[in-house]
Amino acid sequence: MKLNRRIAMTVTGVTTLVGATVALAPAAGATGTTTATTKTAVTASAPATKAASAAAAAAYNGACGTGYRVVNSAQIGTPKSLGTVYLTYSAATGKNCVVTVRNAAGSAVHMTAELTITATGERSRDSGNYTTYAGPVYLHAAGYCVNWYGEISGISAGKVGTNCSSAAR
Repeated sequence: MKLNRRIAMTVTGVTTLVGATVALAPAAGATGTTTATTKTAVTASAPATKAASAAAAAAYNGACGTGYRVVNSAQIGTPKSLGTVYLTYSAATGKNCVVTVRNAAGSAVHMTAELTITATGERSRDSGNYTTYAGPVYLHAAGYCVNWYGEISGISAGKVGTNCSSAAR
């Protein structure tokens, strides 16, 4: 994306969008709007506040694919969040998916995304050095409880025995 003019902006939160169309509103005294479509991350930031830091959590990046919706998540790292692990589900396929997303891309660090069917122990895992996210990993888990977790630089988060029925999805 190439912008040919400078735009005065007021940003009230922190938002990261990937593959979205964004309408940028002008600050007081400026005129017009600008719309940008991007295949890479567009990040807007504001002065650090309690509300802004909560909004800084990594947004789900859609890595699991079309038809998957977020059904659970866990922040990785407290009080300073490194990212978020997301559990998603597709009603069309009956599959769960896990992806671990960093708050900010950077040099490659060790990351993990893991999903296990609680009753059977069947597991899917992606682990390695990544700059942005680990996963996606998938299992057909309709009607089963799942254990899922993510890890960034040795700090992990996740949940055990969750999302057990189709009603919970």
